[in-house]
Amino acid sequence: MTLPLSPDELLTTTRTVRKRLDLARPVPVDLVRECLEIAVQAPSGSNRQGWHWIVVTDTEKRKAIGEYYRRSFAAYAASGGTSAGQYADDPDRAEVQRRVGDSASYLAERMGDVPVLVIPCLRLHGGKLPDGNQAGLWGSLLPAVWNYALAARARGLGTAWTTLHLAYEQEVADVLGLPADVRQGALVPTAYYTGDTFRPAPRVPLDEVLHVDGW
Repeated sequence: MTLPLSPDELLTTTRTVRKRLDLARPVPVDLVRECLEIAVQAPSGSNRQGWHWIVVTDTEKRKAIGEYYRRSFAAYAASGGTSAGQYADDPDRAEVQRRVGDSASYLAERMGDVPVLVIPCLRLHGGKLPDGNQAGLWGSLLPAVWNYALAARARGLGTAWTTLHLAYEQEVADVLGLPADVRQGALVPTAYYTGDTFRPAPRVPLDEVLHVDGW
């Protein structure tokens, strides 16, 4: 069963869910698989489909990954680079950023408690990231990650797209036994969500960032 959402509703109300992830309710692996079947319909360069998906439900492995994420977030917060401190000169945006920062901190302390952690990966030709522009490489994975988030939303699941764990990418790879030629692209905590209100987020007006025929 999927929610009765129009395409525009699905696209504009698939939000990052942190505080409203239901940490106590198990998520069936078959439901995650259903979302991943949608994910892999995304495009990839030359139709290589080089993605791999690590679905982590084991309690101890989730705890270990959550601890690495917590450490990375703590370092990020200490650096002053978090969303909470941005746009201090704009009261409206500053308040939004404060809420984002608060919810990010909340999730950082509970990442290991989220019932399912999904880690999308790429298996690299030659085992190494290429020098220079990598847009084509990651562009063959990240649209599929967004497909996964949309499919999850349509099925009553909440997700958050994160990458902070990559400061400990090798340590997480060791936890999961990943081969040396596999690189991680994101970490997507997945759970049922509490409440039922999702709406489009405030965004910078399009005319401030739209350029036609040149800058």
